[in-house]
Amino acid sequence: MTADQFRKLALSLPETSEQSHMGHPDFRVHGKIFATLGYPDEGWGMVKLSRGQQRRWVEGEPKIFQPVKGEWGRRGNTNVLLKAATKEKIEPALEAAWRNVAPNARKHAT
Repeated sequence: MTADQFRKLALSLPETSEQSHMGHPDFRVHGKIFATLGYPDEGWGMVKLSRGQQRRWVEGEPKIFQPVKGEWGRRGNTNVLLKAATKEKIEPALEAAWRNVAPNARKHAT
């Protein structure tokens, strides 16, 4: 998967916009970040999962998903190695991250 493919998947979710945070592209729904690109470097993305979701994705696909280092990772933020990822593996993680931060009224829109 490329960064542009990750971007396209993220932006396909309802009411998502692309902005920038700390010099990295991020994807938001109603101002809340659910995914980013370019951290720790341009070969990576990040999805904002719950701790339980993170555990399932990391255990199920350890070559793709890794907890972010430090406190952010302990909160569920999960790095995505883009070169190892496929649409089939990333799309459900992006949708879960979107649902984690989306306003309640829109959570069933996808």
